Amino acid sequence: MLSFPVALPAFQDNYIWAWVRGGTALVVDPGDAAVVEDWLAASGIRLSVILVTHHHPDHIGGLDALRSRHPVRVLGPDEGIPGVDDILHGGERLDLTPFGTMEVLAVPGHTRGHIAFHFPAEALLFCGDALFSAGCGRLFEGTPAQLHDSLARLSALPPDTRFCCAHEYTEANLRFAACVEPDNGDIKARQQEVARLRAKGLPTLPARLGDERLFNPFLRCEEPAVVDAASREAGSPLAPGLPVLAALRAWKDYFPSR
Repeated sequence: MLSFPVALPAFQDNYIWAWVRGGTALVVDPGDAAVVEDWLAASGIRLSVILVTHHHPDHIGGLDALRSRHPVRVLGPDEGIPGVDDILHGGERLDLTPFGTMEVLAVPGHTRGHIAFHFPAEALLFCGDALFSAGCGRLFEGTPAQLHDSLARLSALPPDTRFCCAHEYTEANLRFAACVEPDNGDIKARQQEVARLRAKGLPTLPARLGDERLFNPFLRCEEPAVVDAASREAGSPLAPGLPVLAALRAWKDYFPSR
């Protein structure tokens, strides 16, 4: 029986995460119902829980169809998403048997009500578009200050936490990270690892949070090399922390993605 989250590819670069415990499945951000249905049929698993991190269509597009076919419990943020049974704001601690205790984290920035789901006993985090390997989500609805606080909240989790984000952006994010810190050997090592995985058609996720702190520029806004790079891009000296985060996010928005 599967016991570790599986990344189900959807659309161009999305992942729908599926996790099996006790003969039932939990899925996260099911943007495409057909992807989930195909996986359920192939694995013979019953769907019992859907977790939603935010309201964007590529994360909720399959919700109605899955609800119509399966007796599921849907948990999600206060973002006006039809079909959510339990609206969560962050700070909740829920017994989600058989998957264990789940902590809900408020991580606004990408959207105003974005949440993440942390399973501390399993050292597992489903973070949607708040945090990516070597990157973070764009600011569509929130502020740099919100994003800075959200990333600090995620970064404070134990280093062995494996995080499952919703997009395969790692290669492009590492190109940006290498531009910010060209002398960072951990970036180069991660690039080599990612190249091997992608050459085999494998996902680069989940990623380990402790490793991420060594090369993700958005988690390194206090590091002198990152502060210097962001200051040069901004054209003036920046204080560590929030000003650097804001400058990095603006820089990344126009950085070539391919």
